[in-house]
Parts: sequence; C-alpha cells; structure tokens
Amino acid sequence: MGLDPVSLKVALGVAALTLCLLFFGSFRRSRSAYSGWWCLALVFLLTGNTVYLLTGTSQQIWAGPLGNALLVAGAFCVWAGSRSLRLLPTPRWQLLAGPVATAVAAALENPATNEWSGGLVYLAMMSMGMALATVELWRLKPTASHARRSLALAAGVLGTFFFGRGIAYVVEGPGGPDFDTYFSSATTSVVTIVLLVTVSFSMTALSNEQLINGLNERATRDGLTGLLNRIAFMELATQEIKRLHTAGSVSTLILADLDHFKALNDSHGHAAGDAAIQAFAAACQASVRHTDLVGRYGGEEFTILLPGADVESAEIIAGEISRRLASAKTPDGITFPTVSYGIAPSTFVDAEVAHMIEAADKALYQAKSLGRNRAVCAPG
Repeated sequence: MGLDPVSLKVALGVAALTLCLLFFGSFRRSRSAYSGWWCLALVFLLTGNTVYLLTGTSQQIWAGPLGNALLVAGAFCVWAGSRSLRLLPTPRWQLLAGPVATAVAAALENPATNEWSGGLVYLAMMSMGMALATVELWRLKPTASHARRSLALAAGVLGTFFFGRGIAYVVEGPGGPDFDTYFSSATTSVVTIVLLVTVSFSMTALSNEQLINGLNERATRDGLTGLLNRIAFMELATQEIKRLHTAGSVSTLILADLDHFKALNDSHGHAAGDAAIQAFAAACQASVRHTDLVGRYGGEEFTILLPGADVESAEIIAGEISRRLASAKTPDGITFPTVSYGIAPSTFVDAEVAHMIEAADKALYQAKSLGRNRAVCAPG
C-alpha cells in the first residue's frame, strides 16, 4: 500500500506547527539568534507545505513557485541559524538569493500545468542550504555543545537526501521508478518529519546548554568589565596555584589599583570612573596570556595570576598594561588615572592565593606611599 502524499503533507504541517509552538517558548526564554532562526525555518516549512496542498487546483500557478521558495527559505534559515552559533551574521542577499532563484525558475516552467516546475533548481537549493548548515555545524568547537553532532548529522542526512532527489530527477525525471520509490513527495515528508523531531530535540538540548552556560557566565563574570568576579577568581586561582605547587612550578600574583580613582569619580561622575575601569580591563586582557587569570577584586582593584611567571615577567606585564591604558582613547575632558601594582610570587609566600593577595596588598601599599604609578614586589 502506497503512502498518501496529501495526508503526509498534512501530518508534516501539524508536526511543524507543534514544534514551532513548543520551540517558540525556548526562543522567548533565551532570546538566542539560533532559536529565532529555527522558529523561522519551521514557519517557512509549515507555510510551504500548506501552500503545496493547492497543487492540482486552479491555484497551482502560484502555489507551486511559492511553496518551493518557502521551503528553500526554511533551509537557508537553518543555515543562518547554524552560522549564528558561531556568532557569524548572514547577509540578507545570501538568504534571499536561493528562494528568489527558486521562485523564478518555477515561474518560467509553466507552473499552471507542470507540478514540478522549477524542480531541479528547488532540489539543488534545498541540498545547498542543508549542506551549508552541515558545514557550519561541524565547524563549531567540539566543546560548544554535545548536541552539535546530532544537528550536523540531521542536516547532512537531509542535504544528502535532496541531493539524491536531484540526481534521480535529472536521470529519470519526476515520474521515474526510482524517483517514485525512494524520492517521492511522500517519502520526503516521512524523512522530513523524522529529522524535524530529531533536530528539534537537539535544538532544545542546545538551547538549555546555552542558557545554563549563560547563567554560569553571568555568575562568574563582572558585569562591567567581563573579567572574572572576585569569587570566581579566588576559586580558579586556588586550583591553579595548587596544581602548579604540586608540579613544582611557581606563579606570580599582581594586585593593581587605579590611582586617585575617587577624585576621578568626584570630578567627572561615575560614568567616567566606569570608562576608566573598562579601559583598564581591556588593557589587561590585551596584555596577558590566554593562560593567565584576570579578575576584578572590588571597586578599582584588580587581581592577575600569572601561572609559571616570575617577578620580572610580572613587572613587564604590569608595564605593558599601564602603557596600553595611557594610550587608550578617553572621553572628552578626562584623563585616565595611572596604576599602582603590588607583586607577590609564590616562591616568597605560602602557595595559597589568600597569602599571595595579602603579600601583594602590602607591596601595593608601599607603591602608593612611594608616589604611585609604579610596581613594587613583596619582600622575600
């Protein structure tokens, strides 16, 4: 018994509508770009399949080209969503090129009487859209999400299926035996329903992972600077110092304080103070290594842990931070403050972050008393 294409298209439409409504809740919660693109892809899929139900009626002349264009738009929305996971924008013309080309090709092949008008271009564009999505998903970092493999596999299977349909279409035409058996509209609906469910579950898992990661990020990062907050810095620094101590290696901690910061706030307001803090944070991030830890200790005080670095390296980094801050662009009428540093290597004190901060704080106090804008190392 053959599969009823109309019934399967209705079932596909119901599945797409249900998944769209369910996934829209995830989009409202996370407001993530990829969730929005996936909802939009489901809308295009639902609308396109609904329009296809007019095939064989007097409305086929516009329903065929429009249905093809909507489904291709859905495939390209999946691609745009995949790019958004890598924080890459998708130019509007690239999104529109596929659907427009598909609609034009269908309009030029007698859509009033030809149910497969523009069929080859439609199949090629569907395959291209899903292939591009597959490439983007595989380019994600392995640590980005465990769901990325399922998403890439589903997109790859669907892209391969449409590529196979295109080959069969060229070799046999839409009435050929293999095309009718393996690549018919009914078979396509079944494959699409299965992959829709798979992708939606994977997208839900990805949405939850991203939401949890976002919450963790906000819990460990300072809102103004993006640096580690005090609690997160202390926890990570403790782990790193213990690891280095066990391995017989040293580390150096820098405690930095912006000079005359209160005077800047009093004279120019808190916006100027925030700008100075953000500029200093940017100078830190541009000067340290990717293995170093930088945190906002509180107010205008910052902590920097340099694993494996000695005092001389710490002094060089402190000097580089001050140079970058001095050359940073400032708001009109404002001069960013200088910075004083206290440096404490683990070889001089117990290998504990609290003791290193205490030693660095004493060195910082000495730097202030000597006139500020300098780095002082804790005595051995």
